[in-house]
Amino acid sequence: MPLAEAQKTVGWVGKDIGVFLVGGRRYGCEKGFPPKVSFLHHLKKHKQDCSRANKSPTLEQMGNLDTMRRVVRQSKFRHVFGQAVKNDQCYDDIRVSRVTWDSSFCVVNPKFVAIIIEASGGGAFLVLPLHKTGRIDKSYPTVCGHTGPVLDIDWSPHNDQVIASGSEDCTVMVWQIPENGLTLSLTEPVVVLEGHSKRVGIVAWHPTARNVLLSAGCDNIVIIWNVGTGEALINLDDMHLDMIYNVSWNRNGSLICTASKDKKVRVIDPRKQEIVAEKERAHEGARPMRAIFLSDGNVFTTGFSRMSERQLALWNPKNMEEPIALHEMDTSNGVLLPFYDPDTNIIYLCGKGDSSIRYFEITDESPYVHYLNTFSSKEPQRGMGFMPKRGLDVNKCEIARFFKLHERKCEPIIMTVPRKSDLFQDDLYPDTAGPEAALEAEEWFEGKNADPILISLKHGYIPGKNRDLKVVKKNILDNKPAANKKSDLINTPKKAADSSNIQNEAKLDEILKELKSIKDTISNQDERISKLEQQMAKMTV
Repeated sequence: MPLAEAQKTVGWVGKDIGVFLVGGRRYGCEKGFPPKVSFLHHLKKHKQDCSRANKSPTLEQMGNLDTMRRVVRQSKFRHVFGQAVKNDQCYDDIRVSRVTWDSSFCVVNPKFVAIIIEASGGGAFLVLPLHKTGRIDKSYPTVCGHTGPVLDIDWSPHNDQVIASGSEDCTVMVWQIPENGLTLSLTEPVVVLEGHSKRVGIVAWHPTARNVLLSAGCDNIVIIWNVGTGEALINLDDMHLDMIYNVSWNRNGSLICTASKDKKVRVIDPRKQEIVAEKERAHEGARPMRAIFLSDGNVFTTGFSRMSERQLALWNPKNMEEPIALHEMDTSNGVLLPFYDPDTNIIYLCGKGDSSIRYFEITDESPYVHYLNTFSSKEPQRGMGFMPKRGLDVNKCEIARFFKLHERKCEPIIMTVPRKSDLFQDDLYPDTAGPEAALEAEEWFEGKNADPILISLKHGYIPGKNRDLKVVKKNILDNKPAANKKSDLINTPKKAADSSNIQNEAKLDEILKELKSIKDTISNQDERISKLEQQMAKMTV
C-alpha cells in the first residue's frame, strides 16, 4: 500500500476506549502507556513497513518476477540443480571443529578430502581418500603436529599430496600426505614456517607458481613464503590496520585482494608492496566481509549492510568509487562464503549456519549478477569444501561438487546441468586449470607472471605422478627467516655479516659436540645392555 494511501487510513476509532486505526487495522493501547504514545508508536512502525515494501526487490524476487512476466534470460545454467548423495556415500562420525573462526573447515582435491576436527591437546585435521566413505573410526590417523587448534587448510594446486595448515599456535605447517592416504598419524611436517606473532587464520597457495604460499594472521600481517627454501620473502606488515578476514589471489597470481575488519577492501601488488586500489566501507555492517577475484579482474564481495542485511557486490578495481552491482539478500547473520568457478563464471554462496547454497551467474549485461537457483536442505552447514573442476564427473554433466560439513558428518552435494546427450559437452567444460605449475617460485619472486596451464577434460582427468616436496633451507640454523620489508632493502655492513657467520659457526660447533657426546652415551648404553642380556641368558640356561 502506498504511504499516502496508508496515511488516509490512520485515525481514532474511539478515544475514550483507547482503540485506533493504523493502515486499516485496529490496535488497542499498550498496557502502561497513554493512548497517544501507543498510537504514535504503531504509526511509526507502519510507516517503516510501508517504506520497506517500496524498496528494490532482492535477487531471488527479481528472478521470480522475471519468471512471472515470462521474460527469461537465456542461460545454459538456468536449470542447474543440486542433489545430495546417498547416506552410504557420506563420511560419517566425524567430530567437526567447533573453533570460532569463519573459514570453510574443509578442502578437497581429486584424491583427498581434508576436514578440520576437534582434537584434545592441540590441533588436527583428517585427510581421507575420496573413496573412504561410510563411518570413520575414531582411531583413524590424523595430521596432528600443531600445538593449538587448526584454523585454515589449503591443498596445493600443483601437488595433490601437499597441504598447508595455519593454526592458533602462530605457525604455518606444510605436510606431504602418502599417495594412498594415512596409515599412521602424521606429526612431522615437511616444513614449519614461523613469522607470525599471533594466530594464523588464512593460508592460500599461489595459483600458478610452484611452492609459493601466502599466510595471514591476527597480527594484521600478510607473509608470502617460498616453501621450497622455508623463507619468508615478502612481508606486508603496514597495510592493514585491523584483522584480515580473507585473502584471494587473482587468476595469474600477480595481485591479491583482502577484506579487513576496518571495512576496507584492498587490491595489493605484493611484489611491489603497494596498494593498487582500495574501497572504504565496501559494506557498512560490522560483521565479516569476504572478497575474491573473478577471472576478468573484477572483485566480488559479500558482507552486511548497516541494517545487518546480507549483501553481495561487484567492483571494478580501476574505479572502486561505486560498485558495478550491489544487491541485498536477506537478514540472516551467517557469513557468506563465496566459491567461484572461473570456467562457467558461476558464484556459489554458502552461509555458515545456513541450510542452502545459492548460485549466481556473472555476465557483462545488467544487472551483472544474475540469480540462478537455490539448493536447500534440512541441516545447517558448519563448513564447505569445493572440488576443483578436474575432479568432476564430466560424463554426468557435473559442474560443481560441494562437501557439506554437518556436526558429525561430511555430505557431498553434486550440481548438475540436465542434458539428454551422453556426448562430451564442450560448452560446459572449456579447458580448465591443470595441476602443472606455470612458474617456479624464483621466477615469480623475480617479477614474472603466467596464466594457469590449461588441460582438456574431454577424456576425463587422469592424475599424474606427484613429485615429493623437497625443502632446501639456505641456513638450517635459521628457524625464523627474515622477511623482506621495505626498510630491509638497505645492504647491511659487511662486518655485521662476518660476525653473524662467526656466531653461526660457533653454534654449529657446540651442536656437533653435543651430538657426539649423546652418540657416545648411546653406544656405551648399548654395550651395557648387550652385556646384561648375555648374563641373563647364562642364568636362564
